[in-house]
Amino acid sequence: MLLSELLKAIEPIEVIGSTDKEISGIHFDSRKVGQGDLFVAQVGTAVDGHTFIDGCVAKGAGAVVLSDRKYLPGKGQSDQVPSTKDVTYILVENTDKALGLLASKWFGEPSKALTLVGVTGTNGKTTIATLLYKLVRAMGHKAGLLSTVVNYIEDEAVPATHTTPDAIELNGLLRRMVDAGCEYAFMEVSSHAIAQERIAGLDFDGALFTNLTRDHIDYHKTFDNYRDTKKRLFDGLKKSAFAVTNKDDKNGLVMTQNCQAAVHTYSTRSLADYKAQILEEGFDGMMLNINGKEVFVPLVGRFNVSNLLCIYGAALCLGFEEMEVLRVLSTLKPVNGRFETIRSPKGWTAIVDYAHTPDAVDNVIQTIREIIGSDKGTKDKGQRKLITVVGCGGNRDKGKRPMMAQIAKKGSEQLILTSDNPRDEEPADILNDMKAGLTEEELRSTLVIEDRAAAIQTACTLAQRGDVILVAGKGHEDYQIIKGVKHHFDDHEIVRRFI
Repeated sequence: MLLSELLKAIEPIEVIGSTDKEISGIHFDSRKVGQGDLFVAQVGTAVDGHTFIDGCVAKGAGAVVLSDRKYLPGKGQSDQVPSTKDVTYILVENTDKALGLLASKWFGEPSKALTLVGVTGTNGKTTIATLLYKLVRAMGHKAGLLSTVVNYIEDEAVPATHTTPDAIELNGLLRRMVDAGCEYAFMEVSSHAIAQERIAGLDFDGALFTNLTRDHIDYHKTFDNYRDTKKRLFDGLKKSAFAVTNKDDKNGLVMTQNCQAAVHTYSTRSLADYKAQILEEGFDGMMLNINGKEVFVPLVGRFNVSNLLCIYGAALCLGFEEMEVLRVLSTLKPVNGRFETIRSPKGWTAIVDYAHTPDAVDNVIQTIREIIGSDKGTKDKGQRKLITVVGCGGNRDKGKRPMMAQIAKKGSEQLILTSDNPRDEEPADILNDMKAGLTEEELRSTLVIEDRAAAIQTACTLAQRGDVILVAGKGHEDYQIIKGVKHHFDDHEIVRRFI
């Protein structure tokens, strides 16, 4: 593609050099740059891409997009750099945003050829995006999915490395969806992706909000920053788009207060466009009343009622017939690692769930307690007890660690604290942070087992007929990251191996 054509996607502050040249490819990773490529110098959290400009020029880059003037030719480049007369320098205000816009242009603006729906919020994104993808395909339409667990181009699975991929990978996947004949694409939109402009240039036809609780404070620093970052997805919607938001969450209407799109609400507690209540509930599913119509769904928990209402509302906004939507909803199975049930021949039940925030852990525990029909501390204690195994990830928000332990202890007869993904931290330090949320009396009745496999096996050993084990935090993940090394580890496998 001609550089002059590519640059129509952005508004450069200054261009030095010719734009009448063919560009071979776009990269933000200097290691991938080759002859005739365009290098976009991003200011990352760990390294500054501007420091790699000289190396990219030496490797034959045809053009460089940058935001720092001191890296323009003649303003600080090293004497060892080859002649820059054949290199075009494009100065922009924000290279993150420029990368998104350029990537979209490079791949032929694929989001405009799809009905693209983004899902954001703290919890529920994966379930909603995945089940919408399955619902649309069950209705005979071709669709793609971009999610935390796995990406799909129709029925082709593509491994997922991030909740939302980088701008080049993202637009490349959308291009492949268009080429495969997909009409719809559903994607999780993380706060990191919004903050880092990975979705710049995407044409969203709809946006869905799940809920907002404490998460990623290590990155956003304050809850307000986290909330306002999520809100940017809705602020950027076009008038012809739609927004579906959770009225039960205090931030639900905040998300859409400056939204130009048509706003629809869902709720399990108040007046809204889409409402539902649980009529019956068990580990195998729920009988719901959704907008006056009864339907059985093979998912459980009040949090999933909200998820299903969001899916239902989105499907109606997309123009699908209501009764057909309800019919397909009744056939959808839980997403991998989201309240997955494993039955033991000995009569106890294990639940594997991705819950890794205080609110998510609380929601799952409350759901289990409602199903087993007893509150902790009642006369039923000892007959059907809840054993919770939970840990916290390393190099992440430390403030939620004591909260996670406190919530898990409050809702369980037996709590086992263990390791999750310690990453670069010492597992013992993470466990000490979690223990800080418990009183001395609570600590005496809490088991602390650093080895996650041993912790899960201990829970299985302690379980009696009728009991429930909650293994929280990792869900679909099949690995543990320890000191930068990824080791195979799957909660499901450990439970099934014990059984």
